[in-house]
Amino acid sequence: MTEHLDHVARIQQAWARERPDLDVSPQGVIGRLHRLAGHLTEQLHVVYRRYGLGEGEFDVLATLRRAGEPFERAPGELAAFTMVTTGAMTKRIDRLERDGLVTRRPSTSDGRGRVVALTEAGRDLIDQAFAEHMRNERRLLDLLSPDEAAQLESLLATWLAGFETPLRSGSNATMPNPAGQPPHTASPGPGVEWRRAPNRDPA
Repeated sequence: MTEHLDHVARIQQAWARERPDLDVSPQGVIGRLHRLAGHLTEQLHVVYRRYGLGEGEFDVLATLRRAGEPFERAPGELAAFTMVTTGAMTKRIDRLERDGLVTRRPSTSDGRGRVVALTEAGRDLIDQAFAEHMRNERRLLDLLSPDEAAQLESLLATWLAGFETPLRSGSNATMPNPAGQPPHTASPGPGVEWRRAPNRDPA
């Protein structure tokens, strides 16, 4: 009977033959996560493009929308929440402002500062795009059973906590991770706001 192996399993098999002295079992998890990240990201981008948005612009609009009334944040906060540099954030805001989806204005809580706020058009767009984004994520997750999805979510949360310290609900504080790496700022994301990951082979 012919054995059917996926791409990662074939790579593991080759390495096990060539380097039997090494444990290549981590490739089974890490390699498949890399490939899944690439496939999922491409599927998510289909919805972004449908609304004339890139991943970065979608992140900004979603971050402003989930902030609640008056749907505004300082540029530095947006950069922290979406984990990009302030320079990259400025470019995203410029594009969204050009398209009439956000506006820069004095803060309603601190007249000395300036904030980025959703326009009415921006709110309408992200409400539609986010609803479709959630339907898209549901479609992708339904490749697993409800029990499998719940188990995977728990495992991923446990693993992610080794890199990003979980914060108390409602907290926007920045905390160092337990490994002593640079601090991470929580970014709840629209469902999950995916960072682009290459669809690369495990090695």
